[in-house]
Amino acid sequence: MPRLTTRVAKVAATLLLPASLLSATTMLASPAHADGPGSGTPWVVTVGDSYVSGEAGRWAGNTNSGESLIDAGGSATYFDNATHTAETINRCHRSTAAEAYIGGGVSGLNLACSGAKVATTTTSEGYFKPGIDFYSSGGNQGQALMLQSFATTHNVKAVTIGIGGNDFNFAAIVTQCVQDFLASPSWFKDYCKDDAVVTSAMAPSNVTAVRARIATAFQNVRTAMRNAGYSDSAWTLIVQNVPSPLATSSVYRYSESGYTRQNTGGCGFWNADADYAYSTILPTINNAISGAATDSGLTNIKTLDVTGAFAGRRLCENTVGLLEEKGLSSWQAAGAVDKTEWVNQIRTVSTASGNYYIQESLHPNYWGQLALRNCLRQAYNGGAPRSGTCTHGTGLTANGEPVMTLS
Repeated sequence: MPRLTTRVAKVAATLLLPASLLSATTMLASPAHADGPGSGTPWVVTVGDSYVSGEAGRWAGNTNSGESLIDAGGSATYFDNATHTAETINRCHRSTAAEAYIGGGVSGLNLACSGAKVATTTTSEGYFKPGIDFYSSGGNQGQALMLQSFATTHNVKAVTIGIGGNDFNFAAIVTQCVQDFLASPSWFKDYCKDDAVVTSAMAPSNVTAVRARIATAFQNVRTAMRNAGYSDSAWTLIVQNVPSPLATSSVYRYSESGYTRQNTGGCGFWNADADYAYSTILPTINNAISGAATDSGLTNIKTLDVTGAFAGRRLCENTVGLLEEKGLSSWQAAGAVDKTEWVNQIRTVSTASGNYYIQESLHPNYWGQLALRNCLRQAYNGGAPRSGTCTHGTGLTANGEPVMTLS
């Protein structure tokens, strides 16, 4: 991988908050009886944005010594059509490592899309981003409408949703923070926490508005399921919040001085901005999500709190490191899951070469996605979903996932 440079470019607007509707085998299989609400194989469906879609799920840890050392998923990682040769929706990045696929006799469907907001949008680059709505035009559909269609003919027992980060414009916030870090000296720091992109996102009026939109997303999921023939008691909405991707300044392993923090680590935030992101931005987003769950009026909600699921494994945290910093030959080396980061480096246009995408920046990587899958499996709880807070242990499970505990 080329070494990071100080030339900063816009980090993709799809930073935050990323399997086909059915595999070819599933599409061709003939069930013994008609599947539908309450009948047939149970399904978990995930809807939302990139933290649910599986963005960055190709990469297991970080390195500046060549992408092949951390390439856990291969070129087909995001190919979610029936033949696994292309994306169903370009740049949704529905990863093979995404949390939807909990197994254990439960089938998974991933409808989430990297860059999605509550309402359907199209980016300035022309990428379609289905929201949690009933949009339908030119063959494109919103995620609520896709869910409704699928649930009509499949036994959906739980829908997991993670949405809201993009409505807070988090990608633009990250972009601004990295730009400020690279463009100002340590003796005259230019902070992003007081820039307009941040203050406008964190303004009480905006927080209230986004919270209302998130509540609408939850209600749209309920409407989709009702339209598909489900009573509210026949399924569960599992509301998932956002895990902390960045370490606080007290546990950063790179100094503010110079550019090592971004050049080597890919985490170019000033200390004050990293602390603000942890203490204000993340709690504001997650409080809006939890508040929206209450405001929605849904009676079948369970909450999956993953705020601290990556603590000790976050980007640039001093308890983990790049492969070369930990003396690891590749992501498959013994102990790699506990010694490397579970969050992808922040990349600029000069370092998104090869198979890297800028939009993968600051997302749960292969290890992080599998950790979230483990959390979701425990929340699904064998068909009797429960709420809980998910934290990590050490090592890997028999499924090859990080050991996680839901309590």
